Amino acid sequence: MSIAGGPAKAIDRALSIGCNAMQIFVKNNMQWFAPPFLPAEISDFCNHPRRSELQFVFGHTGYLINLAATNPETHAHSVRSLREELIRGEFLQLPFLVLHPGAHMGAGVNEGLQKIVTTLDGVFAELSNLKIQIALEITAGQGTCLGHTFEQLAFIIEKSETPERLCVCLDTAHLFAAGYDISTAKGVRETFKQFDAIIGSDRLAALHLNDSKTILNSRVDRHDNIGHGKMGLEPFRYLMTEKRFLKIPKILETPKGKDLAEDRDAMELSSFTHEVAALSREHEVVAAVS
Repeated sequence: MSIAGGPAKAIDRALSIGCNAMQIFVKNNMQWFAPPFLPAEISDFCNHPRRSELQFVFGHTGYLINLAATNPETHAHSVRSLREELIRGEFLQLPFLVLHPGAHMGAGVNEGLQKIVTTLDGVFAELSNLKIQIALEITAGQGTCLGHTFEQLAFIIEKSETPERLCVCLDTAHLFAAGYDISTAKGVRETFKQFDAIIGSDRLAALHLNDSKTILNSRVDRHDNIGHGKMGLEPFRYLMTEKRFLKIPKILETPKGKDLAEDRDAMELSSFTHEVAALSREHEVVAAVS
């Protein structure tokens, strides 16, 4: 949800279409820096009279940040931007910010991953008094982007000096484009079996539910509205009805207009999957009793 007009406006927008989870950018996602929040903006957000109706609220970092950047100026801007965004998120009492790990820009995978680890360690050391975490988001692997495999995300976490400050956000479109075939319920189950073995189920903090405009293993990051892309409805039906994901926040990052009609349609579709699942469970119980 957009924070245009102040962060509290995002809560109004989310509640206007019946959301109980929300993700925001803590500033313009295509700018390096922004003026600090005014005290009134922080108060209006944290003390919003209907804030408690949202069970989950978290943030996403800007898209310019690249913690593996080889250009010294870009890397310095990335560090400062991430530091300032974490502070902004802390002021808004957000539990974590979702972060795209970065792109190695030709330096190589291992060097890029190590630079991400070192950079995160430095940021966390400087902001050791903050509680906010970072949720590493799996990427589609476009270009030299890192973090498109569970192994790469696990490397960052395992090598970190503060692994307790790191968790993971999985994006369905990115998973699919990166080569994880989640187009079937079986495929989703197998993918999360791998995730549990390599990273651990306790690290999963959030899900981005997006269809993909591009085919499996395309390595191209292009979101589409649910049911309109290449993935089909099975992965979303599974993720919306499987018990282990019931308390994991699920966020739409799909194309939408100002009236949020596309989000309403997707949420109605998800409600329908809940009803289908409930009916299926009821029939199983009846069958078991009879």
